[in-house]
Amino acid sequence: MTLSLYDSFSRTQKPLKPLQGNTFRMYLCGATVQGQPHVGHMRSTLVFDVLINWLEYLGYSVELIRNVTDIDDKILHTAIHEQRPWWAVAAHYEREFQTAYQALGCKEPTAQPRATGHMTQIVELIERLIERGHAYESEGDVYFDVRSFTSYGELTRQNPDDMESSADSVHEAKKRDIRDFALWKHAKIDEPSWPSPWGRGRPGWHIECSAMALAYLGESFDIHGGGLDLMFPHHENEIAQSKAAGYHFAETWLHNSWVTQAGEKMSKSLGNSLIVRDVLNRISGIELRWYLLSAHYRSNLEFSDDAMFDQAAAFRRIQGFVMRAESLVGDIDLKDVVLDAAFVAAINNDLSLPEAYAVLHENVGEGNTAITSGDLDTIRHKYRQVRRMLQILGVDASLFNEHSTNAEDYKSVVEHLVASKIVQRAQAREHKDWTLADQIRDELRQAGIELDDTADGTRWSISKDNNAR
Repeated sequence: MTLSLYDSFSRTQKPLKPLQGNTFRMYLCGATVQGQPHVGHMRSTLVFDVLINWLEYLGYSVELIRNVTDIDDKILHTAIHEQRPWWAVAAHYEREFQTAYQALGCKEPTAQPRATGHMTQIVELIERLIERGHAYESEGDVYFDVRSFTSYGELTRQNPDDMESSADSVHEAKKRDIRDFALWKHAKIDEPSWPSPWGRGRPGWHIECSAMALAYLGESFDIHGGGLDLMFPHHENEIAQSKAAGYHFAETWLHNSWVTQAGEKMSKSLGNSLIVRDVLNRISGIELRWYLLSAHYRSNLEFSDDAMFDQAAAFRRIQGFVMRAESLVGDIDLKDVVLDAAFVAAINNDLSLPEAYAVLHENVGEGNTAITSGDLDTIRHKYRQVRRMLQILGVDASLFNEHSTNAEDYKSVVEHLVASKIVQRAQAREHKDWTLADQIRDELRQAGIELDDTADGTRWSISKDNNAR
């Protein structure tokens, strides 16, 4: 079975193969750096993280371009509100996004271009659209002529006659049609601007991504991705202007659904943002990543602290198995692991992570049973399977600790020490040294650690009445 993904453009799930050679080239709409990143912003990046890990497991190489929109109406609005220069706002929040990416163990893209660094490519693309009769200048502004592109609306299956104004310009009278969208905006007083054949101004949002994708990935590339909320108008407009310029653009379109609260998409405008920095005060980065990946990427994830903590507890049980198994089998090479067929089938089926999680939990359960029975061959096999699965999901501690905070580093050390004590106690019980076994339990209890002996092995937790400090 080969990897297949749901293509938003064709509305079908189709097998994936690179357009050129053995390399997948992908473009992901990144952050508009107008404010603090919330957990909803992270979902697309996490989905592409897993996709890249899986493609590399299958033997492909990957080039990922994830842009930064660092000039935009929203950034200018924030600059006024915060009373500081627009470029300072953009730089500050770009750093905040980078910190959030690192806290969740996100892979670095091949390149992360900024819109402000690509004005030449943007202007050239606009000039090409004018030359081909798909754009026009009007008093210093430049607009895309929606009526000139007969396939406009093909991504979202909309008829232009049913659409409202593009609402990206206050100068509707300048347009031939209210649905026409801005490619270049004439400079207002005290606003940032760049020179162009139509006078000083700045680009519209949509043209930025088309220009950067073309600059780094060429006229045709494999996958374009982003959140479901970007399908219209952003991705619809990207397709129109790129194809109108004569380029094939993206072969496959990948869209993830939202992180919601009370059924509403997470956004600052609704007041339901969960800032990543704040959430990480309640849970570790690796656990937050595990939680955000737990639902299928095309399904909404209804965010709640209870669900997040439940998933975190489940993940800690997986970590507990890994540490117990590692203490018994030692360091093992994971390069040539042939993954469980059920896990492979789940990922190949449109990145079905809920099914992949179920397979992972099943392997952990079988591994814990092997630890209880002392079956070292099975322990070794399950340990290698689980570790490799965790690497694919980007939640293997050996990889994640490169980005972990000091608090997470201490947490990892504590977990390792507790796991070692549990193994010592198990060995004492096996030799019927009940005095030593009880002594180890008492030492852990005094440190605020409670043990629970189950059929699947010994679990541990931090006591709710922990007065060890």
